[in-house]
Amino acid sequence: MVDSQFFTLPHPLALESGATLPHVQVAYHTYGTLNANHDNVVWVCHALTANSNVLEWWPGLFGENCHFDPAEYFIVCANILGSCYGSTGPLTPDPATGEALFSRFPLLTVRDMVTAHEQLRQHLGVRKVHTLIGGSLGGQQALEWAIQQPDLFGNLVVLATNAQHSPWGIAFNEAQRLAIQADSTYNQNTPTGGQQGLRAARAVALLSYRSYEAYGLTQAETMDDTIDGFRASSYQQYQGDKLVARFNAYTYVALSKTMDTHNVGRSRGGIAAALGRIRARTLVLGITSDVLFPPSEQQLLARHIPGAVYAEMDSQYGHDGFLIETDQITHFLERFYAHTFAH
Repeated sequence: MVDSQFFTLPHPLALESGATLPHVQVAYHTYGTLNANHDNVVWVCHALTANSNVLEWWPGLFGENCHFDPAEYFIVCANILGSCYGSTGPLTPDPATGEALFSRFPLLTVRDMVTAHEQLRQHLGVRKVHTLIGGSLGGQQALEWAIQQPDLFGNLVVLATNAQHSPWGIAFNEAQRLAIQADSTYNQNTPTGGQQGLRAARAVALLSYRSYEAYGLTQAETMDDTIDGFRASSYQQYQGDKLVARFNAYTYVALSKTMDTHNVGRSRGGIAAALGRIRARTLVLGITSDVLFPPSEQQLLARHIPGAVYAEMDSQYGHDGFLIETDQITHFLERFYAHTFAH
């Protein structure tokens, strides 16, 4: 197990909302060794509830004998601002008061997250990134960064993501926040506040992460006489309990609101103009059964990013397919790097 490393930003971080974080720490993991030419860097942007240990949550794509092998690449993954896995977030004590902000933590945007990534990159002395990759909220970060720093990245790989968070996605996030805020303990602003609300929120989220077919395959009843205690019900409860054991309600609220802010076209003349700034060779991957980030959103990205190629994974796992279908992702990556996609 590789331990987290920590970087403290040298100056207060001015946020896009107008607020300021006076002290910012970023937790991150690195794997492998930066080569002499500085041309083997793979930077991973993670999604909503993940952490910076990409070998833990993206097995099959990252790790020994995988496509992104630390024996070949210098892999970097930074824990996003607002998280509860080491970077500054709602649970972080303010050095001036010793108290965490909890629900009073300021609004973060995806661009604020990218600002922290960029400062970490400079701290690490990374001059060029071979591949920038991310799915979902991670893909939103990757797009933002590739627009801001078009000459930094050789290749861009985004999965199950979009140029602007949709009304549908915002509605799902708001439903989850309503569940958390309906938990009376959320207003107590303690580390365990809102846990039962978070449990319910996770159950809502799963309906957007998976698909009708996936539930039918994995949660169908094996007996015809069942009238209560259904497998699908138990699954929702189990997944809610799992998230409560490893995550935090205030963090979930903060990061879901960050996802809602995503719009690459904001103050840039619109989405098409913003995506047109990207210079990295780009692979955009969609998932046939994704109802949260439907393939039409990835197709829009591919239309407006110069020279981008689009591919679609046939999966029954819905949005979560970007974490599960590593064999398909590897296949498309091999074709992408070998230049065998037809434009």
